[in-house]
Parts: sequence; C-alpha cells; structure tokens
Amino acid sequence: MSRIGKKAITLPKGVSVTIKGRELEVKGPKGTLKTPIPEGISFKLDGGDLRAERTSDDLSALHGLARALANNAIIGVTEGFTTQMDVVGVGYKADVQSKKIVFSLGYSHPIEFPLPEGVEAKAERLTTKGSIQQYQTTLTLASIDKQKLGQVAAEMHQLRKPDAYKGKGIRYVGVAIKLKPGKTGK
Repeated sequence: MSRIGKKAITLPKGVSVTIKGRELEVKGPKGTLKTPIPEGISFKLDGGDLRAERTSDDLSALHGLARALANNAIIGVTEGFTTQMDVVGVGYKADVQSKKIVFSLGYSHPIEFPLPEGVEAKAERLTTKGSIQQYQTTLTLASIDKQKLGQVAAEMHQLRKPDAYKGKGIRYVGVAIKLKPGKTGK
C-alpha cells in the first residue's frame, strides 16, 4: 500500500488542474507546469481535492510517485522552490549576469554557467556565515519546477566540489562537510 499515494491533495485558491490524457496541467499565480502521469495511474478531482488512483496493487511505487509529482507542481505554481549554495574559497566568486552566472573558481579561466528558462539566481554576501572559513558568496536559486532547480544546483556543485581539507568549492547550504585533518609535522 502506498501511504503517500492515498493522501488527497487540497487545491489552494487560484490553482486549476486539468487532466489531459497522460498529463496533468497545473496553473497557478506563478505559472503553468505539466506533469506526466505514469501508466496505470489516474487522477480524479473531487471538489477541491485531487486524488491519485491505481489500477492494481503492483503499482504502489508509481502511485506515490505520481501523487508526489502532482503535489510538487501545485506547490511550485503557488509558492515556488528555492535552493541556496555557498561559494567558499579565497579568490572564488560568482557574478550573476541576466541569464548566466560567471564563476571564478581557481581555474585558469572563468566559467560561464547559463541558466535554463524558468530558473532565476541572486548572489549576495551574508555577514552571518562566521563558522565557514573563506566564505565568499551565497547563491539563491529559485524556480517553480523542483526537478529543474535540483538539476541546476547539482550541475553547479559539479563545477568545483568542496575539497576534503579546507572545504573550498561550491556547497549546498545546510549540508555539513566533514573536513580531514591536515598533515602533522614531526
């Protein structure tokens, strides 16, 4: 049994859901998202609630997945999603320019990272990051599509992963990094 799949999704005011074949279209104040519906799963509107139903008990994993994707689309068009990333390291920087971010990450050249449609970025230097040595900038990424936002954040993280000794690189805010001790002199 899928516990998540059985839960009904209450539609907030200003959100409309249209079921078109194997696709769910969600419209809200922030935009429109389309979510695929897996085979064997169907959605039904009951007043202000959206319910996911499955044809057989073999599809319990897809049942929960389909309901979670629909819920993420509804949250995205009403509130949106944000992810924060820290740029840490002496001389490291991130500069947001319209639809791209220019990184300086210790390589011999700057890295231009194009932002896909629907993802916005903002760079700011916070003064409360006292626990992180060599802190430079915090990037705040925002989008209505949770999957696209996570993909962009993962690709940025790959540009320069935090190293094991000083933690220099692009890191997710709130994810603790266990640093190795340096060499000991004899």
